[in-house]
Amino acid sequence: VVFSGNGPSGICLSYLLSGYTPYFKKHSLHPHPILQRKLEEAPEVSVLDQDLEYLSEGLEGRSHSPVALLFDTLQRPDTDFGGTAESVLTWWHEPDRAIPHLVLGRNPPGGAWHSIEGSMVTLSKGEWMGLPDLPFKEWLKQKRRGLRNNRATAEDIAQYYQHYVGKKGLQKNFKSGTVVTSVRKVSAESISNHTQKDLQEDSDSLRNSNEKSTDVFQVDGFFKTVGGDKEHFSIYAENVVLATGTYDNPTWLGVKGENLSYVHHQLSALEEAVKSNSVGIMSDPVLIVGAGLTAADAILFAHHCNIPVIHVFRRRVTDPGLIFNQLPKMMYPEYHKVHQMMKEQTAACAGPYECYISLPEHHVLSFGKDKKCILQDKNGCQKAYKISMALVLTGSNPNLSFLPNNGIDLAMNSDQPVNSKRNPIDVDPFTYECTQEKGLYALGPLAGDNFVRFVQGGALAVASSLLKKVNKNPP
Repeated sequence: VVFSGNGPSGICLSYLLSGYTPYFKKHSLHPHPILQRKLEEAPEVSVLDQDLEYLSEGLEGRSHSPVALLFDTLQRPDTDFGGTAESVLTWWHEPDRAIPHLVLGRNPPGGAWHSIEGSMVTLSKGEWMGLPDLPFKEWLKQKRRGLRNNRATAEDIAQYYQHYVGKKGLQKNFKSGTVVTSVRKVSAESISNHTQKDLQEDSDSLRNSNEKSTDVFQVDGFFKTVGGDKEHFSIYAENVVLATGTYDNPTWLGVKGENLSYVHHQLSALEEAVKSNSVGIMSDPVLIVGAGLTAADAILFAHHCNIPVIHVFRRRVTDPGLIFNQLPKMMYPEYHKVHQMMKEQTAACAGPYECYISLPEHHVLSFGKDKKCILQDKNGCQKAYKISMALVLTGSNPNLSFLPNNGIDLAMNSDQPVNSKRNPIDVDPFTYECTQEKGLYALGPLAGDNFVRFVQGGALAVASSLLKKVNKNPP
């Protein structure tokens, strides 16, 4: 099995495919009585070998994926009610059930968490960032650190994921500094006999004896050597897991002048500009476009550095779809502050916050070479603003250029590009296998699971499906 992507989804799946097997812990009590009764029916059978559809039936929570809710509630039984009940799972290492696999990723284990500004605080509570059988809070205690407002920094998370891979002995499965350039189906006959023999030995004949597979996936790519050279590789696998996340491709507005050098699509550009003193208290305002959490992080960062900001977004401030209207005030005081600024600080009426103007229901028409940008409001009125730099922070899309047709054929709506929120890859909810391509699996944001807390259920589903394929399940 080959995975493309070594973030939390890939790490969790590697753990499950390395023979680490979850069982219902004897004498433990789950607060959900129906689930408790189901778990008591076969305590000697691993959760991986049970019927995940049956176990997850009737569960409700903050995810649309039944398996994500199941694995989450088994690990953190009453966390949504502020409780701290222990996991009802116990983990056994059964090496004979391990499935050989390789996890490929550009960054060290942890994926995009290594690309995020280290001091950024996570949206989720710190304990929700943890992976199976190594609570994040306990790891943080060993570092003699506490959680700020129950939340963690991106740097902590990135270090924890790397530590997890080492602690659980998964390093041999990980190959960092790797870029996958192509994943495609080829007929097994077209591969040289030599490679085929290797493949069979490697995968322990990754198929049931009565069902000889005629197609395999060819995964091409390169890894960067210590000397900086590119070394190309081709790997053949009967199953491929897509776990690349969506951090790669920031969304563009598609307006004139967006490719000018002062227009950026990542928050890191603002941090760099501050470090190099190219923006400061006296400079023209920074234009921030977007009304999500990354835009809010940029506003907080600029506010902290006393940099003037013009904030443009399409929605109304009271729009229920706006993320700020969905976050509890107590847990997210800083995002609540940004929301207050957006409400009180419109161009029409100056509010208490200096250096910030909010322009709701506006959009960008164009960026000029003279650093003037033209904005338009809902009534069609246009106005020009002189700015020092622009940050377009309106979300990101996955980079699936290594798949035929950029993976569009795999999406729920095969006329549109894959998007984690609006158009994820179409997968079976209990195996996470792509509906359109057997043997190909999708995890995490690609399958519509956008929080670390909920990507792990997808890993459980994939592991359960692969174990059934290779018949490493007890009867």
